[in-house]
Amino acid sequence: MTENNSFTPEEKEKIRKIKNEIDLTDSQMLLQYGAGAKQNIADFSENILRNIRAKDSGYVGELMTDLIASVEGLDFEVLEKKNGLSALFQKAEAKVKKFLGQYEKLEVQIDRIEGKLEEARMEMLKDIGMLDSMYEKNLQYFRQLQLYIAAGEEKIRELKEETIPALYREAQQSSDPMNAQLARDFQETVDQFEKKIYDLKTSKTIAVQTAPQIKLIQNSDKLLADKIQTAIQETIPLWKSQMVMALGLYRQQEVLKLQRNITDTTNELLLKNSEKLRQNVVDVAKESQRGIVDIETLKKANANLIETMNEALRIQQDGRQKRKAAEEELEKLENNIRDSLMTSSKQL
Repeated sequence: MTENNSFTPEEKEKIRKIKNEIDLTDSQMLLQYGAGAKQNIADFSENILRNIRAKDSGYVGELMTDLIASVEGLDFEVLEKKNGLSALFQKAEAKVKKFLGQYEKLEVQIDRIEGKLEEARMEMLKDIGMLDSMYEKNLQYFRQLQLYIAAGEEKIRELKEETIPALYREAQQSSDPMNAQLARDFQETVDQFEKKIYDLKTSKTIAVQTAPQIKLIQNSDKLLADKIQTAIQETIPLWKSQMVMALGLYRQQEVLKLQRNITDTTNELLLKNSEKLRQNVVDVAKESQRGIVDIETLKKANANLIETMNEALRIQQDGRQKRKAAEEELEKLENNIRDSLMTSSKQL
């Protein structure tokens, strides 16, 4: 039985008013007693149930899963593949362009998911406010049921302690059997009204159970909204900055690699030039120590000259001897011809 001490003076006055309006001889009143508050609780509970079914965090979870998959799909390894020195600049540029292409696509995906997450967060914030209102309404329904229950219990106590005993005494004192039937019917009506109060108590229990359900849904929405806000304000910007840093670090590595290759090439060039310089200096030094003509060359040339002169002298001598022999031979021929001519003249 509800204690009146738990009610405010205003509520006690409402209980007294409701109690005075209870007329169990009015069948419609009996059927409608507390029906408004009870129906409000039933409709309210159904509304809460729909919200419980509708508040599926899977949608947000799918968005976060898509976000993680998109970030994990970024191929950082494309920046790690080795390049040959001969194609360093071209391949490095191609890798950066490929990575930037992936990053731009990912950025679009992240922005799209971020927008959907923000929409989901705003919806949850609206729901959180709505649930505050629902909680207050549920509390009002609960207090209203308490008033009807308290008024009904007081009325039942009064009827059982005063009205029903009076009716039975009247029936016993009366010779009319209908008075006994009236007393019995009235007692059954009181029993029905007591069952009505029990139903209201059941509705009150539902209201009591509904309150933590509302808070559970509201707390879940708060947690999800907080996680979404963290993702939007911290996680996503962090991922973006890390991707930018990864690209910046890669470019630093490429610059270092380029500088290293330039240094190595410079050292190699200096080494080769120093070796050539050393060889040239040695060759020039050696050459500078030589005469205009090598002594061996002079000796050979001198020998060739002497041999040439001797050969020319020999040829000249041989030619003189041959000319002398030819002159002698010609002289003989002339003599022979002269002698032949002389002989022929004498014969004539």
